[in-house]
Amino acid sequence: MEGLVPFILLYAGTTIVQIGVGTWYCYISFQNELIVGRDLKRVTFNHLQTQSLDYFSHDSVGYLVARVMSDTDRIGQLISWGLIDGIWTVIYLIGAFSIMAVLNLRLTLWVAVILPVIVGFSIFFQRHLLFWNRKVREYNSQITGAINEGITGARTTKILVIEEKMSRSFERLTKDMEHASVLASRYRGGFLSVIMLACSVAVSLVLWRGGILSQKELLEIGTLSAFVTYCLNLMEPVQWLVRVIIDLITIQVNIERMTRLMDSVPTVKDSPEVVEKYGDAFAPKEENWEPLMGDIEFRDVSFRYDTDEEEVLTHFSLKIPQGTKVALVGETGAGKSTIVNLACRFYEPNEGQVLIDGRDYRERSQLWLHRNIGYVLQTPHLFSGTVADNLRYGRPEATEEEMWAALELVSARDVVDKLPKGLYSEVGEGGDTLATGEKQLLSFARAVMVDPRIFVLDEATSSIDTLTEQKIQDATAAILKGRTSFMIAHRLSTIRQADLILMIDKGRIVERGTHEELMRAKGAYYDLYTNQFTREKTERVWEGEA
Repeated sequence: MEGLVPFILLYAGTTIVQIGVGTWYCYISFQNELIVGRDLKRVTFNHLQTQSLDYFSHDSVGYLVARVMSDTDRIGQLISWGLIDGIWTVIYLIGAFSIMAVLNLRLTLWVAVILPVIVGFSIFFQRHLLFWNRKVREYNSQITGAINEGITGARTTKILVIEEKMSRSFERLTKDMEHASVLASRYRGGFLSVIMLACSVAVSLVLWRGGILSQKELLEIGTLSAFVTYCLNLMEPVQWLVRVIIDLITIQVNIERMTRLMDSVPTVKDSPEVVEKYGDAFAPKEENWEPLMGDIEFRDVSFRYDTDEEEVLTHFSLKIPQGTKVALVGETGAGKSTIVNLACRFYEPNEGQVLIDGRDYRERSQLWLHRNIGYVLQTPHLFSGTVADNLRYGRPEATEEEMWAALELVSARDVVDKLPKGLYSEVGEGGDTLATGEKQLLSFARAVMVDPRIFVLDEATSSIDTLTEQKIQDATAAILKGRTSFMIAHRLSTIRQADLILMIDKGRIVERGTHEELMRAKGAYYDLYTNQFTREKTERVWEGEA
């Protein structure tokens, strides 16, 4: 019993310290996991905000959502738990091997013999684990994208009665992911089993050689017992280390994809000199922004969307004075949207220049230009939140009176009046609680709120009834007065009051002039207008008879 009390006290003290360290470790790891996940999500989301429009046409929504949500969480977990586990395990193994070497160097070398075997199997399993984990993450992105399409396209799915087709496609994706996941799990389990077997072999070697040495009285039983205990205690840390290695192999796929996302460079970006003077999207220096008047000039512009595609515009030149209402007419794919996208600097010309107020717009900030543009899309998009939230996106300081004035101007007051909470009614995700025409009116009012110098109306009245369309046209005349504007319209009756109508064909201007001038010329615009007018008249007759 000699020394029992000090031993008990030492054991109790060690246990208390272990509990305290374990609690601290869990607290720090949980905290780090949340902080790292939060920071990675914020960084990736902000990085996506800096990308040009063409980036979002290359990658699916599901792929990007998986990068921001799933990959960041897995990386956060590894850094917070796996990395600390790995460091602790390595320190423990070094300490244990050092003590074992002090007890008996020869037996320690017998245990070390097994290490090359572990390294060899690690290399073998790493290659297969990495391959199948890449497949799992790839299928996961496809499944996320399929879910997104299934929800956002639910109406189309029902209209086309393709529920069974969508289900089969989704089932095929999930089976592919199941297959890849099972194989990845088999290699993971096989790797762990091999390591456990190697550890057991190491203990067997120690018992075998230690027993022989003990029989020859070259090793004391107490030393052998202590050595075997250390060897047995090594098994669990080694298995932990293997799990960390497996996690590192698995997480490598997530890190690769995150790195690929963060390495993406926007095709349209400001030069360092411009950023220094005008700031960027997250730190604008508005005090240095010059007033924008609205003169726009295309000077010998050539443009293609991809290096492998044909040019959409070739040596295109056009000068638009401030306050001009320009209408772009032509067949689908003629280049109308390309001209507008270049004018708004959503894309930049491959050759030539686009000048705003006489200066190449690359000499000034994108944000400076975009802040002066009001864009009403053919397919309107509202953000989740209230009507007021959406109207204030461009002007957070706007008052209720200003919002009601904008709604009145675009004939949208009745839409908001009938909502249960008026301006503070929720519009739902993407504005799904509203009809398409109502969303269009609110997006029009939102554009009016920022008082832009350049207005773009891309089929802005295509989803609105004829009566409301006429009201908006009357309001538009006042809104666009003194502002440069682009109107893309297939319904030619909406552009008769334009100052300049451009007939576009294959990226070239084939006709230009006012409505009256083009009608007198009796060219392509005349044929298009008369055919459309006849068709609309016939449709009205049919509707009247019905």
